[in-house]
Amino acid sequence: MGPSLLVASAAATEGPDGWIGSWSPGIGDPTFGGWLTVVLYLAAAVVCVALSRSARVPARERTIWLGLAAGLAFLGVNKQLDLQSALTEIGRILAKGQNWYEHRHEVQRFFVEVIALVAVVTALVLAFVIRRMPRPTQLAVVGACLLLGFVVIRAASFHHVDRLIGMEWLGVRANWVLEIGGLACILAAALFRRPRPSPAARSR
Repeated sequence: MGPSLLVASAAATEGPDGWIGSWSPGIGDPTFGGWLTVVLYLAAAVVCVALSRSARVPARERTIWLGLAAGLAFLGVNKQLDLQSALTEIGRILAKGQNWYEHRHEVQRFFVEVIALVAVVTALVLAFVIRRMPRPTQLAVVGACLLLGFVVIRAASFHHVDRLIGMEWLGVRANWVLEIGGLACILAAALFRRPRPSPAARSR
């Protein structure tokens, strides 16, 4: 690709207000709740890494905890960068540039159906993999699936869903409850799964 094509491609994805359409990297949720959620994501990632490095945890189970750590770290960063909005802007720009903007709802519906199918298959595979693992590990995976389900719903950008998770009770937004609740499950599971010292070690 020549320099002129590179410039044209960049111009097609940039908008007057941001790097990609209206999106630019920055702090997406500077509120107390937003930063609290980021801290919980990163704290959960740290405890998952600690479990993945424990010699007292079976190797197959350590892989689960390491995968959770990587996913949580990414979601914690994405909480503020809001990368799904960048993907939405790219889709909108492509739809207008390729003249299928009027059919975007059909494409969105297909996308959501594919994501839902992948989520179901992933949940079934995880259920099979963790069926003989300790209960705390099972709880952590369930919490992660719920958390990812929430992320998928947010990425779908359905307005009626946005209104639902944006509702407030006593000043607390529903999306905070969903996210922090899922993270609390993972943190609690990691706490209960933490290897305990042997009786001999405690008696020293």
